[in-house]
Amino acid sequence: MLTVQQLEGIQHLQHQCEEHDQIELKLNWEMLRDRREESLDFFVWKENVLIAYLALYGFGSTVEVCGMVKPSERRNGHFSNLWMKAQQAIVEKGFTKVLFNAPGTSQSAKEWMAGQSCDYSFSEFHMHWNPKELADSKDIVLREATLEDKTFETALDAEAFSLSLEDAEAYYNQRLSRERERRYIIEVDGSPIGKIRVMRNPNESYLSGFAVLPECRGKGYGGQALQLVVKQEQSTGNIIKLDVETQNDNALKLYERIGFVQQERQDYYDVPLALLTK
Repeated sequence: MLTVQQLEGIQHLQHQCEEHDQIELKLNWEMLRDRREESLDFFVWKENVLIAYLALYGFGSTVEVCGMVKPSERRNGHFSNLWMKAQQAIVEKGFTKVLFNAPGTSQSAKEWMAGQSCDYSFSEFHMHWNPKELADSKDIVLREATLEDKTFETALDAEAFSLSLEDAEAYYNQRLSRERERRYIIEVDGSPIGKIRVMRNPNESYLSGFAVLPECRGKGYGGQALQLVVKQEQSTGNIIKLDVETQNDNALKLYERIGFVQQERQDYYDVPLALLTK
């Protein structure tokens, strides 16, 4: 578990970097607050002030890498040194896919990535909901998921997000400990046809894992469910957020129709496993 000092240091450094670079970093705070392993976070401190940080986020057999360096401490090799340490942890834990995550408009990230043997993979838009009138949901029912829904949830995750069933199950088990997260099943006529997750953090509600069975897509069920969830979270006063792949035109159009607006773009880069430090 990360200490209070570490969490506060990460948060302070994040604010510094975002303000200086006019970006939004994707640090997966729901995972940082619930760390179970100490070997996934790498720090550089200077006089008790955090000046560089790199984090690993495991999603089944895939690991995402994200980090940041205090603007005045850049070009001093801090991030490269952290990356060398992180590579060893990646190898030891047996991850089979490595993705670097960087804000699409971050010049410092682009410059660093240009010196690495990584290939661009895909991009996501980070989106915020802009309040607007929403339609009523007449055809669907939204209920909280139970452990009995595990088979349905993991199978749908595997199909919708191109995961192996093993990775989907591992990710499902990993998320069960998240106290702030609620999992919902979308039902039509008493049968499950989709799902969505809501992580309710201070000042924000983050939607993820939104998927509908292939045979039920294009019938308006997903849109109704999404609007129902947004209405629910609107009552909290939180900013409502989600991420979507830039190439997922159907989902992007749906989100925009409901009122979500594009914010930061996040770029992902594949790291060849053969190049990692052994």
